[in-house]
Parts: sequence; C-alpha cells; structure tokens
Amino acid sequence: MTESLSGTPLAVRDDHNCFGCGADNPWGLHLTFMAEPDGAVNSHWTPQVNHQGYDGMVHGGIISTVFDEVMAWAVTNAGIWAVTGRLSTTYRKPVEIGVPAIARAEIAKVTSRTAEVTATIRRASDGLLLAEATSLFVRVSPEQSAAWQEKYARAEASTDE
Repeated sequence: MTESLSGTPLAVRDDHNCFGCGADNPWGLHLTFMAEPDGAVNSHWTPQVNHQGYDGMVHGGIISTVFDEVMAWAVTNAGIWAVTGRLSTTYRKPVEIGVPAIARAEIAKVTSRTAEVTATIRRASDGLLLAEATSLFVRVSPEQSAAWQEKYARAEASTDE
C-alpha cells in the first residue's frame, strides 16, 4: 500500500516564523498540509539529517513536533482556535532519515472548551505505522481567537487570490 496526499491544500502564511510550518524559519520543518473531505489533515514529510537523534533515526522531539503541528492544523481547519494542553506520543517503529512519511490528524471529540485529537505517522511507501499520538487542545480566549482569525484568515484569503 502506498500512502499519498489527498484533499485541499491549507494556506500557510508566507511571513510566518513557526518552527513547524513557517517559510521564514531557516531551521524549521517547512511542513505543508492537506485537508481531507472527512476533516482530517495530513502532511507529507521527508525527514532530513538535521532532524536526527540516533544514527539514521529521527529525534523523538521532532516527531512530537510534527504531531503537534498536524494536530493543530486539524483543530484550526475545524474553525477552532486553540493551543496544545497535552500531547502523548507512542513510538512504534523508527522514523528513518530520508524516508518519506505521512502525518495524519483527526478530531475525535469537541467540547465548549477543548478538542481531543488523534494522529499517526506512517511510512509513505507502505503505510507502516511508525508512531501515534493523542492530544488535548484548549480553546483560547475570544480576544485571542479574534486576533488569530484576523491574522491567519487574511493570509488564507490573500493566498487564494
């Protein structure tokens, strides 16, 4: 089984310095995201040598960062402005340097204050499960939500034009 990206590309600000998705961060992961029709978000990612922990293997902190990022995009894509409250990662197999992988996140439950999200990282060539995660995102204040909506929704609108 070969995993591939499907869905609609999600806009990332061109002037964003986020470690996960920011184009302006020279040390960042430069992740991009696709929204699937079912609401899940995925990201195709090929780990580089500067993401290494043990020889040939991606550092666990980088894997958790990829999870945090794809999960945040799933929440944001659902129209929820929130921050990570908890993230739990289970490492199943080594994520190898230079081997394409796909991170996928989907919302499991939404309440008035939180969103529970699940995610996986699979090897792109055969779908082998490499790692999985669960998280709890906590909604930000209405004021912060409005500020982020203004900043990031405008970026999406300008990239669509």
